[in-house]
Amino acid sequence: MGTAITPQLVDIVDTISSVRSYSSGTTRRLRICQEERWGLRVECPTPEDPFFDSEVTWLLPEINLRLTHQRPRSRHARVGPSVLTAVRVQRDGSAWRTTDLLLGLSSTAGTAARIVRSEEFAAAVAGRILRTGDADLALRTVHKTLEELSYHRHDLGAWLTGRHIFEVWPPY
Repeated sequence: MGTAITPQLVDIVDTISSVRSYSSGTTRRLRICQEERWGLRVECPTPEDPFFDSEVTWLLPEINLRLTHQRPRSRHARVGPSVLTAVRVQRDGSAWRTTDLLLGLSSTAGTAARIVRSEEFAAAVAGRILRTGDADLALRTVHKTLEELSYHRHDLGAWLTGRHIFEVWPPY
């Protein structure tokens, strides 16, 4: 069974209207949309998802990463992994545009991070959906981040602190 090749996924966050627009044409009003010295912090509700109440996303443009965590609806649910996705971030005034580079890491507390979406990434490269420069950026970003996480024993909080981001992840 082959991997489906999708067009590039581009999201735009407008910090003035607190709206996130997806490449699918869908838009979402954000609960939180706050610029930080290290990037952008957003949270949007996920009413269509039976298991998760919201999605928390931090954009870290200096290191080409999007950090995502889904908050469960139930207080008693197991905490899921955080996903670090390689992205290209472009900022134009109040608009933050991210292009998903289709490669990332999944990190669960107490375990080693693992590379995710590699089949989708490979299919996008083979199908020329991702340009060579974007593919190289994704590979460099993911491998560098995995190496840095290993130095911090795969502890995202310690890794963030090492990058001078002192906020708690995942946020409460």
